[in-house]
Amino acid sequence: MTVHAESLRRLDASRRVVALREALLRAGVTLSYLAPDAVNDPTIFDDHVDAAVRAFQQSRGLIVDGVAGPDTQRALSEAQFRFGDRTLNYVEGAQLRGDDVAELQRHLSHLGFYYGHIDGSFGVRTRYAVAELQQNLGLPGSGVCDGDTMRSMSRVNRAITPSQAFALRDYERLDRSTAALRGRVISVNIGRSRLESPHAAERLSGEPLTEQLVTTDIAGRVERILREFGALLVPQQREPMRESGSRRNPPSLNLDIHCDWLDQQAASGMAAYYWGLPGTGEARSPIGHRAAILLMKELGARTDLDNLGVHARTWDTLKVPGVPSVGLDLGYLSNAHDAERLADPVFRQTVADSIVIGIQRLYLLEEEDQPTGTLALDDVLKFNPREDPAARRVSGL
Repeated sequence: MTVHAESLRRLDASRRVVALREALLRAGVTLSYLAPDAVNDPTIFDDHVDAAVRAFQQSRGLIVDGVAGPDTQRALSEAQFRFGDRTLNYVEGAQLRGDDVAELQRHLSHLGFYYGHIDGSFGVRTRYAVAELQQNLGLPGSGVCDGDTMRSMSRVNRAITPSQAFALRDYERLDRSTAALRGRVISVNIGRSRLESPHAAERLSGEPLTEQLVTTDIAGRVERILREFGALLVPQQREPMRESGSRRNPPSLNLDIHCDWLDQQAASGMAAYYWGLPGTGEARSPIGHRAAILLMKELGARTDLDNLGVHARTWDTLKVPGVPSVGLDLGYLSNAHDAERLADPVFRQTVADSIVIGIQRLYLLEEEDQPTGTLALDDVLKFNPREDPAARRVSGL
């Protein structure tokens, strides 16, 4: 009887060693001779298993003693699941735990919906965060992270990297259900310096070339094209627009157009700016970041000014509450080449066309988008068909 009990204990221990090897592999430990099929006797707790246990403990901040005790076993159990392996939901008194829950919490935190500790436990805060996420994605706000929710999150994360805080709220404002500019609210603002360029005058009028002259002309051309496509133009909002009587929508995009100046002739070229951290380039406004990239791509492809790239800045003009914003510096009036180009009304029209096309590309679905520099204003018209005057008369508008 004693011999039989001892045999059972040995058999149980052997099975537990094999299970431990498999659990360590599923947890991402990839040391040599750990897999059961890689050794002659996988039931032995050998030096390779000991090293694997210690490596796992080190990675999890546990006491590194090589003993697969309760804390290590609990951590191993949580490490068995990857995000997407199972449906995640709140169960009172028996909360789900695992690496997949922690990954969900990280996604929710980066998107601005979860503000608790990333502890890998699916509690009430996590459920509320999932429900708010689902409502923003147009899904039933059940608080259960199921396959539909995970797939929707995957689509968002392909467009916006997880490191971008509060990305989903910005992304949802983009409203990718339509590519049309019609009905979108856009603000275009300008620099008003009257410092005169020493290198050129306006080609048609002979007036001194200033930032105010250039930006007023380009902004006017941009606004005329946008209005033709049905967009609504408003002054830049420094505070969130609120409902008062009738519903008012905040701008879909703020544009701040400037020319630059530096007492150094070598300084030339165009640049775009978005709200983000200058040191790391982290975008605090991911849609502003994307808009800046698209605008610079179009301007770089359609003009001969140097492309100085896209840069993160913490300027107040970019930090407009809830509204993606882009600052554009369209050349240096202190540079002879830039000033000569900006003095040309034909060139300024090219700049305006490029800006409008860049804005349009911001709202195109992935399958509708076109390579940089290939979209023309006539193509933009396809996404913004003119209203039928007869239809307006019938509707009484």
